[in-house]
This record gives sequence, C-alpha cells and structure tokens, in this order.
Amino acid sequence: MNEIDNICIIDDDNIYTMLLKKTIKKLNICDNITSFNQGKLALETFKTHIQTNTPLPDIIFLDVNMPILDGWMFVDEFAKIMDAMNKKVLIYVVSASVDPDDKNKALANKYITNYLVKPIEIQTLLGIAQTCKEMKNKL
Repeated sequence: MNEIDNICIIDDDNIYTMLLKKTIKKLNICDNITSFNQGKLALETFKTHIQTNTPLPDIIFLDVNMPILDGWMFVDEFAKIMDAMNKKVLIYVVSASVDPDDKNKALANKYITNYLVKPIEIQTLLGIAQTCKEMKNKL
C-alpha cells in the first residue's frame, strides 16, 4: 500500500516508538519513518528541512508529555513555521492520557488533526493511511 511517503514519531518512550514503527511497516503503510525522543530536536530538524527543501513528513504522531518541549509547546512552535511549508502535515496527538481536557485541547487546535489514546489500534492506523491517501488525491 505505502500510501504515506514520510511519517514522523515524536515520543520519548523508545519502546512504544519501536513498536509503532514495526506496526506501520508490517501494515505496509510507510517505509520512511523517522523518530525523535523530544519535540525540540524535531522542530529544529523540520526548520532545516524547510530551508533545504527536504521533504517534510505527511503525518506526525506526537506525544504530549515529553521533556524540554512537550507536545503542546511543539504544536505552538510548529504552527509558526506552517506558512513556510508547501504541504499539509497531519498531526495526531498520541497520549496515554484519557483526560477529557487533553482531548478537548487537542481538538480545539486547528493544527491538530485528532487525539488518539495509546496504543494506536491497527484499524485506526489503516484509517489514517486512507485519510492521507484521499488528501493527496485532492491536491
């Protein structure tokens, strides 16, 4: 299938990141998966990608609770560079938190596509791949 060219996982849980990568590859959704264990490094990398015209991810799976730059701060900073980007990036906040306030905060942010509770189910991943494919077909 490989509907998605690039996926980025920003999460400080290395075991979860490894399992998510393996699942995405096993489902043949995407082969090019990058990961960062902190939001600040990811943000700096994306800024460099914009300057060098390097492809940005189609999808970002973003953890909320991380050191240095948490998921909420990452989205705030990422929003500042969105205008310089030549593509729409789907951001899925992924958290172990089932707090309705976290979900409501995510869904109220125009840069966040959806809020998902860990672990992401296989059907959800397949649905995200389909959404990404449909979005690309519209462009």
